[in-house]
Amino acid sequence: MQIGGILETALYVSDVKQAAEFYRRLFGFPTLLESERLIALDVAGKCVLLLFPEGGTKDPFPVPDGKGVIPPHGGSRGGYHFAFSIASEDVEAWQTRLESEGVAVESVVTWSGGARSIYFRDPDGNLAELITPGFWMNF
Repeated sequence: MQIGGILETALYVSDVKQAAEFYRRLFGFPTLLESERLIALDVAGKCVLLLFPEGGTKDPFPVPDGKGVIPPHGGSRGGYHFAFSIASEDVEAWQTRLESEGVAVESVVTWSGGARSIYFRDPDGNLAELITPGFWMNF
């Protein structure tokens, strides 16, 4: 048996609709699910970015069809880190895109193996990264 990858990443945010609009506007992520409990966005057809309201998942959640319960999982907004992969030739274009959308680039790093990273924050202070291949082996 083998793990196929990380399917979902969850962020806890102060305003779910504002956070979803930020990621839709910046990256064009389509919406997979939108409810009062969460918004799920499609990341490159491979992963799901889950946006939960801060403190909104502290209670068990019976699934709508009545066939189970999602256990509680807490979380507070801000302070998380995650990275989206980008092509090496797109670094400058992404820097320009971020700046044109009013998103401040905090840092650009060139790693010893040749990978490059662009760091910025979302509206809740989460540290997002755009990284090119070459930092992690096989990615």
